[in-house]
Amino acid sequence: MQGLLTALGRGFKKWIGWKRLGVAASLLIIAFAITTLVRTLKGVDTGVILTALTDIPPGHIALAALCVVCAFCTLTFYDFFALRTIGKKLVPYRIAAMSSFTSYSIGHNIGATVFTGGAIRFRIYSDYGLNAIDVAKICFLSGLTFWLGNLVVLGVGMAYHPQAASAMDLLPPAMNRLIAIGCLAGIGTYFVWLVMGKNRRELGQNGWKVVLPSARLTLVQVLIGVVDLGFCAMAMYLLMPMEPSIDFMSLAVVFILATLLGFASHAPGSLGVFDAAMLVALPDFGREQLLATLLVFRVLYFVIPFTLAISIMGVREFWLSVLRPWQKRRRLNGNYPRSAAATAEPAPATAAVPQPMKRRKSQG
Repeated sequence: MQGLLTALGRGFKKWIGWKRLGVAASLLIIAFAITTLVRTLKGVDTGVILTALTDIPPGHIALAALCVVCAFCTLTFYDFFALRTIGKKLVPYRIAAMSSFTSYSIGHNIGATVFTGGAIRFRIYSDYGLNAIDVAKICFLSGLTFWLGNLVVLGVGMAYHPQAASAMDLLPPAMNRLIAIGCLAGIGTYFVWLVMGKNRRELGQNGWKVVLPSARLTLVQVLIGVVDLGFCAMAMYLLMPMEPSIDFMSLAVVFILATLLGFASHAPGSLGVFDAAMLVALPDFGREQLLATLLVFRVLYFVIPFTLAISIMGVREFWLSVLRPWQKRRRLNGNYPRSAAATAEPAPATAAVPQPMKRRKSQG
């Protein structure tokens, strides 16, 4: 039996591999989401969607935009926390904030966040002496923050409202509650392992070794992820139609599950996947009204941050590639005006006036 399993494992690595399996799973999720979305949108009236857009109170849109701003401000601490964890304390907060914001906004809108976000981080952090291994550690710790926050929020939300996830995963509420308890138990076990194994918090070997945060710092890590997700879910909650009513915790569960599906699909901006999941999980809402909500949320959370991130990276690249080399060339060519002391002409030397020689008196 063991030999058969070993042979199957070798055949899997040789002919399929985890990379191909991941690509196939992503394509399957995208295809299923697009099919579901097309089937759901049949008969949707565009005019009703435009009317629903005007029905969203401007004050709610402003508050949702503020929540999105707070979410991205919290997101900046993903990289800052990771940098301090791996000991790179010379990188200032403003650089960590720029890296977090641009890598997430651009990577999530383009797709394949792990690769695109990692490339952007390397482009920024390489100016501060960080290498590819350091960037890989930052990506790992940032992803750990994201998943810890998701598991905590999902665990609490599904334990409190297990039926909120039933429309999406088609499982009975009792099973969803067991999954939620399992998530919380896993988080608790992780904390116990951190406390008991102080000298065993290392993952990897040699240069790839990552020292995980202590239990106390992991609480901060979890808090960062929970606050980030909380602000995102609150933005969606503020944009939801007034009727029928839905409580915040139920919406948070649906929102996070839809976000995770979009993340797993690697689709650009989770387009189609996130929207289809929200429409399927919230069948009591009118399709036109819910589509209007999703449209406004997509503009606030995807389009505007993506535009800002592209602008920031464009200005930065223009400065690094054009302006700074031009200034260096000007300094080397001596085109900058010199100081007044250096440019002043030397005063002409005064000729010495010969003194008349006194005639000695003849002696004798």
